[in-house]
Amino acid sequence: MSKEDLIQKLKNKNARVAILGLGYVGLPLAVVFAEAGFNVTGIDPDAGKVDSLKGGISYIPDVKTETVAALVKSGRLSATTDFSALKEMDAVSICVPTPLRQTGDPDMSFIISAADELSKYMHKGMVVVLQSTTYPGTTRELLLPKLGSENGLEVGEDFFLAFSPERVDPGRVDFTTKNTPKVMGGITEACGEVATAWYEGAIDVVHRVSSAEAAEMAKLLENTFRMINIGLVNELAMMCERLGVDVWEVIDAAATKPFGFMKFTPGPGLGGHCIPIDPLYLSWKMKSFNYNARFIELASEINTNMPRYVVERIMDALNDKSKALKGSKILILGVAYKPDVSDVRESPALDVIGLLQNKGANVDYHDPYIPHIHHETEGWHMDSVKDMMSSVKDADAVVIITNHKAYDYEAIVHAAKFVFDSRNATRKISKGSNKIVRL
Repeated sequence: MSKEDLIQKLKNKNARVAILGLGYVGLPLAVVFAEAGFNVTGIDPDAGKVDSLKGGISYIPDVKTETVAALVKSGRLSATTDFSALKEMDAVSICVPTPLRQTGDPDMSFIISAADELSKYMHKGMVVVLQSTTYPGTTRELLLPKLGSENGLEVGEDFFLAFSPERVDPGRVDFTTKNTPKVMGGITEACGEVATAWYEGAIDVVHRVSSAEAAEMAKLLENTFRMINIGLVNELAMMCERLGVDVWEVIDAAATKPFGFMKFTPGPGLGGHCIPIDPLYLSWKMKSFNYNARFIELASEINTNMPRYVVERIMDALNDKSKALKGSKILILGVAYKPDVSDVRESPALDVIGLLQNKGANVDYHDPYIPHIHHETEGWHMDSVKDMMSSVKDADAVVIITNHKAYDYEAIVHAAKFVFDSRNATRKISKGSNKIVRL
């Protein structure tokens, strides 16, 4: 199949689409393509996910079960654990995880595994787009040999390969997979052209760049920008505490400037997959060029230290009340990495809990979205308390880690003996403010 024939097939939406990886990126993408009129097959080794989709049930909060059920019933969305389905596909998007190892270097095993499976079924006239966040050069250095030369296929002629970074922010309703602009960079000019033609059939805006490396780097810039600015305000919080200045007041004052300033807020640490992890891909890659990414390393050091800083502040506040942290009852409110989602990936709450436990505190937590948590490294498991307000009254300290909208902060402050607020969730509360210590 020629480039022109494939583009026409994509534009007519007769192309058969496969999504490798049906997680928080892959499933929404599969749904968007299916809603646009493509026949989509989701492929994932997790039989639980596949069985859920076959039953018309969504396991991703941002994707409604009714939507999945309708698409499955129409035949436009299907799912399987059998990678041999790839031999029938024209277009494949890879949406697998890319975590960091304990040593801090990227874990490429999921991408390599997906590429190995796809390589078995590569054929002429296929377009492949990698969406998994990674270091610049991954698409060309890792995927291209496996999909192209190992199969005797010429990129840009026999098949087409590109990178398009995911831009998913769980819990958002204003910007979704469909209306968030997509960056697209091909290995060759023809690759970018074909991949763009495909995604333009379902995504409102596709911004094409000159290479896969430019697209890979753009994603890392987006998240490095946030990581560094969060690191800046986290350090500002530490400085303001020493100066006896309210950091939240300072940030709100600076935010009144209508130009040249963007508001970021401090917190107990970074969470989610992207911001704590993605910039470290770039830092790791630059080490091979004998280059030290100083801003990234410094911001990572500050942000990584925030859970420990929060515990120190809690300990100091209890000490001011003639109360030792060891033996105290601590209630953590919110363990999700961000408000109003059920996602604990890289959540600083896990580190805060672990540090408090190591210092002898008796720790419970409550989160309306997360009934159970476990810390893989430390090996502990916890269940959310059933009666939150009773636990608030009983605790020596209530620590707000995630500022869920569902919480009645005024009632919490009224019932609590002491509240440590790491998110400024209690900013509007005046009655009982003497009980509150803010980050």
